Amino acid sequence: MSALAVVKYGDPILRKKTAPVADAADVEPYIEDMLETMYEEAGMGLAANQVSLDMNFMVVDISHVEEDEYARTFINPEITGKEGTSEMEEGCLSVPDIRATIERAEKVRLLYLDDEGVEQESWFDGLMSRVIQHEVDHLNGILFTDYLTPAKRGLITKRLAEIAETGAPSTGIIL
Repeated sequence: MSALAVVKYGDPILRKKTAPVADAADVEPYIEDMLETMYEEAGMGLAANQVSLDMNFMVVDISHVEEDEYARTFINPEITGKEGTSEMEEGCLSVPDIRATIERAEKVRLLYLDDEGVEQESWFDGLMSRVIQHEVDHLNGILFTDYLTPAKRGLITKRLAEIAETGAPSTGIIL
């Protein structure tokens, strides 16, 4: 296993809708490296395009926060239902040192293939729901900063430009 490089804000792959995965076996060589990368970066989820892979899959592990959870792989995930709303502070490995409170659904129903290629459809709530929505957005070329009001986006414009140029902002910010 080896950690992969996480692409940062400004890389065009982050704005591209990822290509569907035709065969679950195609993602198998990347799963362990993506999990290692996510753990090394202290993340809870990682979408394939965040490590320069144009493939529609993601890994999620919130077991360090919720003990009955475990590392999961979601291939070709599609949100098919939403319920409720919840606000929570979010950050992103591709947008370092910027955090903001984002409103998302409290519960989501997700249609996906597991790492064995078996189709699943399940409801997720709480933190798992939040991480899933964040990573599915990545796979569709959407970043959490896209949910900010124009005024809040204006506060981070300089920092986003710094991330695009150097990989990190000169200072962090929580909105």
